[in-house]
Parts: sequence; C-alpha cells; structure tokens
Amino acid sequence: MARIARALLAGALSLTTLISCTPTPEPTTAVLESAEAPVAEVPPSVSPAEARVPQDLRAKVASLMVVGVANYEQARAALDQGAGGLIIPSWADPALLHEPGRDLNALRAEYGGYGRPFSVAIDFEGGRVQRHTHVLGDFMPPRVLAGTPPEVIQGTGYDIGVALRAHGINVDYAPVVDLDLVGLEIVGDRALGSDPAEVVRVAGLFSQGLIDAAVTPTFKHFPGHGRASGDTHHQLAVTPPIEELRAADTAPYGPLLARFPQASVMMGHMIVPGLVPAGWNPADFGVGIPSSLNPEAYRILREGDYPGGVPFNGVVVTDDLSGMRGILDYAPTPEAVKRAIGAGADQALWSSGADLPHIIDVVVAAVEAGEIPIERVDEAATRVQQQLIDVGL
Repeated sequence: MARIARALLAGALSLTTLISCTPTPEPTTAVLESAEAPVAEVPPSVSPAEARVPQDLRAKVASLMVVGVANYEQARAALDQGAGGLIIPSWADPALLHEPGRDLNALRAEYGGYGRPFSVAIDFEGGRVQRHTHVLGDFMPPRVLAGTPPEVIQGTGYDIGVALRAHGINVDYAPVVDLDLVGLEIVGDRALGSDPAEVVRVAGLFSQGLIDAAVTPTFKHFPGHGRASGDTHHQLAVTPPIEELRAADTAPYGPLLARFPQASVMMGHMIVPGLVPAGWNPADFGVGIPSSLNPEAYRILREGDYPGGVPFNGVVVTDDLSGMRGILDYAPTPEAVKRAIGAGADQALWSSGADLPHIIDVVVAAVEAGEIPIERVDEAATRVQQQLIDVGL
C-alpha cells in the first residue's frame, strides 16, 4: 500500500511541476496589485516566514482567515480577498478537487506564482469524519485503526496524506486526541482510546504518516472535549474544571507537540470552569466563555502549562466559528472571529465562508482601535507562513 501511495505522490508532484511551468491565466486585479507592489528590502534578522507576511494591515489580517468554499468561483473570490486558508467542507463541489484548470492545484499555480501561497484544509479522520471519499479514498474509523499494527497506522496516515496532497490539500484536521472517558457520542470511535499513552502512540504514528506525505496534522480539540456536557455542534458545552482536565485530558498534547512542533492544534469551543484569564474578576466571569475565545486557554497551550506540557509556537486554529451552536449561542461569527484572534488564535475558521470582506474589516478596525495589538496579528501571520514553508508551499 505504501509503495503505491509513494508512486501516487510522485505523480502528483510531477503534475504540480507541469502545472507550474505552464502559462498562468491573467490574474485578477487584486492579485495583480499585490504582484506590482514594491518589495521592501528584508533586514538580515528577519526570518523567511516573517519576510512573507504582507505589510498591508488588511492583507495581513486576511491571511489569518480560513474559510469554507463550495466551488472554484468561491475559492477564487476568497483568495482575491486575501484569505490565507480555505477549508473544503462536505458540501463542496468535488470538481474543486480534480477538474483540470479549475481545481485547487490550478489555483495554487496561479496565486502562488504571484507570491500568494495559501493553505487548504479538510476534516479527514477516517470513519464517520472523512470528506469526498469517492475522490480521496475511504479509510477505517480511528478507533478501529488503533487496533492495527504500527505499520498499518503510519501507512494509513501516509496514504491519506498522499491523497490529500495530490488534490491540493496540505492540512488535515486530524487526529482527534480527545480521551473517550464518558462515552460521549460525538467523540466515540473518532477517539483513539481512553488511555493517554495509547492515544499518544497511535496519534504519533498516524501524524508521522501525514508529515511524510507533506501534510500538516492537527491535534484536536484542546483542552479536551472527551468529558464535555454535550456536543458543541449543537449546544454550549461545559467540561469538568480545568484542574481535572489538566490531570487527564491535556496529557496527549505535551508528548505529541514535543515530537511534532510543526503540527497545528485546534482550539475547541468547550467552556472550562476555572479557566479565567489573568486580570479578569472570577466573580464577573460566570460559567465562563468558550475556550476558542478565552485567552487563558491559549496561554496554557503556548506555555505548556499542564502536566508534561511543552511550549508551543505553532499554528493554533479555532474550531468552526459559523456552523456550531457551541459558539453561535455565545457570539455571532464576526464577533467570534475578532475575539478569537485577539485571544490568541492564529487562524479563525468558519466553514460557511460568509461575509469574508466584512469580517476582515471588523478585525482591521479592532486592530486600528487598539482592541487587538498589532503584535498579536504579526505573530499569528508569521506562524501561518512558517507552516506553509514547513510543507514546501
């Protein structure tokens, strides 16, 4: 299976090379303006990732947005607005994955040729969470995969990665590292198990396979959805207090992030009692706010402030800010995007992709008003660019 997958990858890379050598279509006005902008001299102390961050504030903010697109036209419109990432939802036209000249690889050849690299992500765990299987392949549920030999686990990660990368996708929102401790249905066979050490073992093998195929794995959902009161797709959900999560649910993250610092982490929407940001009055905090909007959740992750934790300087992406009641019952998408970036998210994700120009403007206004420090936007944009560099984009 691995030999076949490697052959497919080689073919895909050859196809990408051929595409990049063919004449590209005339760029849109937005792309042309970006291409014609004067290039500032880069100081020697600036990293390659920092050098790729747009200097214009609106373009910089736009590079933090990951939006759902249903077809080629929507993808072009999002890229013309400067979106730094696309997510391919289940309702997308599969032609976006394979139609020559109108697929993701064609868009990469066009926009990348004008200095506009972008990320493309998908939810592809195997089992009940895998998109467009008739194009990308059908794989066993993670819980079943966990019971197979190590070479099958890593080989499955590799085969998934090869299929994704061949079709223009460079980020997989997998594996799930939530612990299945109370039988929550939304977790179930998506989880690798209930023992943190076993979750680390299987997630590590699977993630290595993805990385070998030049696809970024994403560990989710920090700080742990396994014991939430419900499914954040359908309701506000509350976990046990943060000290209980520290004792178990966060355990997989330290070993995995130590081994895979180039991975990303998805911040969940769970409300965690006791997760109170510094300077906030607990008496005014109520039950709390979703972790995706909570600066303390990002601080704990960044500093590795949990047993076995390590500092993490990679990309943190939010869970969906448009399609889940666990966030929409708390804040509308434009407000949630603004607050998530201000709290510490590097990428704000919303699967509907709606209102992208307006939401960019909302965040820009927040930066100009001092609600979000420009340094927060700069560090996020740099991490996004570094992740693209890490997978050769």
